[in-house]
Amino acid sequence: MVQNIDDYLNEVKKVLKAEANPEDAIHQKSYMRDKFEFFGIKANPRRKATREFMKNDGRPDYSNLVVVVKRLWELPEREFQYFGQELVEQYRDDYDREIIGLLEDMIINKSWWDTVDMIAKRLIGSYFLKFSDQRSDYLSKWISSDNIWLQRTAILFQLGYKENTDIELLFEIINQLKGMDEFFIQKAIGWALREYSKIDGAIIIEFINNNQMSALAEREALKRIKAKN
Repeated sequence: MVQNIDDYLNEVKKVLKAEANPEDAIHQKSYMRDKFEFFGIKANPRRKATREFMKNDGRPDYSNLVVVVKRLWELPEREFQYFGQELVEQYRDDYDREIIGLLEDMIINKSWWDTVDMIAKRLIGSYFLKFSDQRSDYLSKWISSDNIWLQRTAILFQLGYKENTDIELLFEIINQLKGMDEFFIQKAIGWALREYSKIDGAIIIEFINNNQMSALAEREALKRIKAKN
């Protein structure tokens, strides 16, 4: 395990800079509406390089994880945040209750769909499986917050649960947020319903028929069902 945080971050920078492509960086920045700087590394080469780095004992001690990830979140290039969330995923079996504070920070800082969706599905989803008693309080707080990314997380955290999805909970969350005039919320509602339609299409149709949904959410929810018919 790497112990010196500055040394560790310098090694991460070397790995990412070695894969940089300035031309691709321009396109990536534009695609993300100029919200972030980029090294210009496409997903597959980036994951390959960072997986190799982590495999070669390129991981900090769990006790340093919060500091490392917060430092990564302060750096300008978006690839640092991608690395940070993939690093946190490596410790899913080691999560303690307090890690939720870091996960919240990752959601509400430098927020955009490209990080929030992964954090919701893979990190928050894993956390609530391990600490289910924490779920109710945090979901209630997020749903009632004014932060659309926390709200989106509440909708999406069960994406990887498949047949273990608490569908009644999902419906409850959707009914609390469906009136919001916000693209990222309506898109998330449709995505979550569409994902569960792979398990039970009939219950999704019934829910939509019995609840007033936005055109966007309904269209997204029914895409898979309509494609099969």
